[in-house]
Amino acid sequence: MNRDYIWNFNDEFISYLNSTRANLNAMPELGMQEYKTSAYIKNELDKMGYPYKSHIETSVSGMIKGLDPSKTIAFRADMDALNSNNQIKHLCGHDGHMTILLGLLNYIKTNKIIPKDNIVFIFQPAEEAPGGAQPMIENNLMTDYNIDEIYGLHIYPELKKGEIGCKKGPFLARICEIDVEILGKAAHGAAPHKGKDAILIASQFLNMVQGIISREVSPINPAVLTFGSIHGGSRRNIICDKVNLEATLRVFSDEVYDFIKARVISIAKGLELAHNCTITVNTNDDYPAVNNDEALYEQFKSLITSDESLKYIDLDYLMISEDFSYYQKEVQGLFFMLGSQNEELGHIHGLHTHEFDFEPDVLLDGIDIFLKILKSKNAI
Repeated sequence: MNRDYIWNFNDEFISYLNSTRANLNAMPELGMQEYKTSAYIKNELDKMGYPYKSHIETSVSGMIKGLDPSKTIAFRADMDALNSNNQIKHLCGHDGHMTILLGLLNYIKTNKIIPKDNIVFIFQPAEEAPGGAQPMIENNLMTDYNIDEIYGLHIYPELKKGEIGCKKGPFLARICEIDVEILGKAAHGAAPHKGKDAILIASQFLNMVQGIISREVSPINPAVLTFGSIHGGSRRNIICDKVNLEATLRVFSDEVYDFIKARVISIAKGLELAHNCTITVNTNDDYPAVNNDEALYEQFKSLITSDESLKYIDLDYLMISEDFSYYQKEVQGLFFMLGSQNEELGHIHGLHTHEFDFEPDVLLDGIDIFLKILKSKNAI
């Protein structure tokens, strides 16, 4: 351990964390397919004697009843892995998130801590896709436990080990997937006047929609519209009759979100009229923005800055997304970043890369902070 923790993190406990993380890392599963992972978690909870239930398939949640049942604090860990280059692996730290939450429960049990408040644990499937938070809420997760506030974290290699990052208010982006299909008319390349060039129309469309961000949205409202895929045409001497484009939109303001979507659609309709072609725009609303409760944020910041062994980092907007945001639509919630970068150990690689890894002490940092949150609220 490279920090002096106030808790009884003995060798037996550290061994439990290391074996738990290794076991979970060895059974990566995609969203809504976390059967082995779910069974493993349930087995660990059975050993600890904690009851649990499933609000959707593969999810696991339960409650440690406190002496005063009037308040309930929840902690959430995501469960799913990623498919990268046809390999299913834990490349986003979710094995660590589960280990931290299991470690918290194990610590409470082995140290015979009797909480004052109810403590809810949520092991949530499918954070990466298609999203597990919303269906769990729709199946009465929040009301079954009468949750008052909820906390989540993400292991984050952009911050050094021992650094804790957070932001008040809007923090992680709201996202939308946009698919565009432009249908023109094929013709011989030597007779372009007989066709409707879908590639030309696509180039005009791309130029115009990028102007939405640079000229129609206030620069104080962060927004990104990225077209990362474009496919069209088959041969050099044929006027292209169809182009497909795929984009991601990321913003923090619901008003800006609706405005950009509407402008993309209106530009498409205008080009339809100008070129007498057909342009179809399909949008898929994804996760809302993670929006940290201001009161919980101030309490959290004070908690972290009071520990000289940790360094608080006030982060800017991050354009990544998280379905933790759905919980925050229901109750007060706070989401923070747990630093894991360690150059000496080679832990410098980003999330979703095959080289991503973190040291065992990162798990201790996460459990330490969860315990401190509970202690600061007189919950334990």
